[in-house]
Amino acid sequence: MRKVQNRREFFAAVLRYGVLAGFAAIGVIAGVKSRRLVKEGRCVRGGVCSGCDVFERCALPEALSAKAVLDGGGDASGR
Repeated sequence: MRKVQNRREFFAAVLRYGVLAGFAAIGVIAGVKSRRLVKEGRCVRGGVCSGCDVFERCALPEALSAKAVLDGGGDASGR
């Protein structure tokens, strides 16, 4: 048999699932924004390449410079 909810349990469940839905919506919005910025060729992390999720496939000038420094140990300008 199914237990009947009282008013307190109902509002607690509404609040719980509302917060859960809010967190899910924030995650989706953040993911969509990140993908859109990458497609537009804009930096996702504000120019900080260290620890960036898309660093390996990033073609922005800052990332290319950071890759050259990390790979060659020198300056990316070729001097």
